[in-house]
Amino acid sequence: MTIIDSEQAAKDWLCSIPEGTPEGVARMEKLVAMLAEENKVQNLVSAVSLDAVWQRHIVDSAQLLTHVPRETASPWLDLGTGAGFPGIVVAALRPECEVVMVESRNRRIDWLDRVVEALDLPHAHVVGQRLEMVEARAYSVISARAFAPLDKLLKLSAAFSTRDTFYVLPKGRSAGDELAALKRSVREGFHVEQSLTDPHAGVIVGHLNPKGLKL
Repeated sequence: MTIIDSEQAAKDWLCSIPEGTPEGVARMEKLVAMLAEENKVQNLVSAVSLDAVWQRHIVDSAQLLTHVPRETASPWLDLGTGAGFPGIVVAALRPECEVVMVESRNRRIDWLDRVVEALDLPHAHVVGQRLEMVEARAYSVISARAFAPLDKLLKLSAAFSTRDTFYVLPKGRSAGDELAALKRSVREGFHVEQSLTDPHAGVIVGHLNPKGLKL
């Protein structure tokens, strides 16, 4: 597997996937411009990461789409969406999918609402509550980036999961260790995929048996 190590390589990769249509790429360019402006007002992402925004934020989020069959990608639940990664990227590249983004911080909620409107994403919704307060329903996909340690994340999200729900969880360098720390009844449904944007990072992919958390 080739690790994406430049902004041009990131853009080329994005254009190579089915979602990398001219319309999808245009939405990403608009998102990048909006992010740079908003980051002057509130610290959405580290200023240093903006120098590699296509690698660090756009493709790092978009790579999750390669692990989820297109026909089962909706509805998609993104936990702790923050600046919009991966939720906004998913919604912008698959605008036909229902994407629900959970975020409890008011300034981030306002930002996400503005981006949803600006990118014209009618099937993207921002839920401005803590996850514990969100009404439970089943989702086809659950994602989260820097939301919570894996064991806590799975417990909090179990109410939104079925045996068929795909989890796609970018976990950086801790992916293998966090997965290994789970009890066997929980971890057996998951594995680690190599991240495309960091040779030392992984994405935890798989299915949760909700009953396994109680065993």
